[in-house]
Amino acid sequence: MKTQFAFGKHGIEVTVPEGFDCQVVRSRAAQALDNVAGALEAALDHPIHSEPLEKLAAGKRTAGISVCDITRPAPNRITLPPLLKRLHAAGIPKEGVTILIATGLHRAATTEELDIILGPEIAATYNVVSHDARNFAAHRSVGTTRRGTPVYIDERFVAADLHITLGFIEPHLMLGFSGGRKLIVPGVAAQETIKVIHSPRFIREPLSTEGSIEGNPLHVELLEAAALARHDFILDVTLTQEREISGVFAGNPQKAHAAGMEFMMSNSLTSVDGLADAVITSSAGYPLDLTFYQCLKGLTAAQHIVKPGGKMLLLAECAEGIGSPEYARLLKGYRGHAEFLKEIESTPVEIDQWQLEKLALVGLKNELLFYTPGAAREALGSLGANAFDRLDDAIAALVRDLAPGARVALLPEGPYTFARAMPAYA
Repeated sequence: MKTQFAFGKHGIEVTVPEGFDCQVVRSRAAQALDNVAGALEAALDHPIHSEPLEKLAAGKRTAGISVCDITRPAPNRITLPPLLKRLHAAGIPKEGVTILIATGLHRAATTEELDIILGPEIAATYNVVSHDARNFAAHRSVGTTRRGTPVYIDERFVAADLHITLGFIEPHLMLGFSGGRKLIVPGVAAQETIKVIHSPRFIREPLSTEGSIEGNPLHVELLEAAALARHDFILDVTLTQEREISGVFAGNPQKAHAAGMEFMMSNSLTSVDGLADAVITSSAGYPLDLTFYQCLKGLTAAQHIVKPGGKMLLLAECAEGIGSPEYARLLKGYRGHAEFLKEIESTPVEIDQWQLEKLALVGLKNELLFYTPGAAREALGSLGANAFDRLDDAIAALVRDLAPGARVALLPEGPYTFARAMPAYA
């Protein structure tokens, strides 16, 4: 069976040998909006549990807008112009607007990426800055959550009169869904805050997973942190598989985001008939598979539909290699899933350890295989033993011990696949 998978910018063809019960699993998605411009206008002028944006901006001189970085396919080039138009109509001048690229602990955006993220005209004419979580002096303390998380937010965002986030909603491996509060923390937060919310205390919570909101402690924590930062207004969208806008949700940061998540849940959850014996998943291609650090999300999304002990093969180009220096060091010294989890239980949280921690949690339950050509095998620590230079070899290793007729699930866009096995069959 041949299936086209998202991989880098151009995709890759995956061929599974005959004799297996293959099922291609994709998320359902709402249809693209017929009139995106009209939907954006209506959402900004009639927002959810909020005054219209233009009225909200009246009397203010500055605005901070947090937007996704290059690792997220947020359609900022479409959603930003009508938002900026209303800020200017309310009296906020162009020089009063600061657009922050919400990098969290990712690297700064390049000049070329800013054109992609914002569009060349906005990138060239507005004050656009990349957040730097490692520069503690550039952040302001806005308080401490009830659970004790210190919240430090980029001074350039906090100092603005109006605080806006612009994003999109998709399943998220820890928060349930992205968007909303995530553009504040970790988006424009200091590493001192990010390390706490990504500590084992939250990462190992069973409810801190894709599609989980009710009872998810990390979701609750980030809502509180965003409120401390005076999160005033959001403009979030949902997307189809072709990255077209399917829904627009603007207004009160909690209420509008909740409406978007409910829409996503209702239109995207896919049920599969039972758990698979093996899975082939991707990291959804460019830009999400730029680094090995990011591509883990293809595994966490797929873990919900594979049997305990089943094999999982991850496909990701990793054109930029491993990721941050901190993550690269941790990965190179990786000695095994259980060993790593034990090592970090009682030690100070290191930058980016959480992504490897999530991988280890999946690896405890399933055998993990990798076709990640941009990530050198010697850089993968003990994971390198199950990394392959050729896709055909990786697939052969996946199916080698499977019985005839075994079920193989194929997730061409892993992180964007919101799927669960039907209880009656799981």
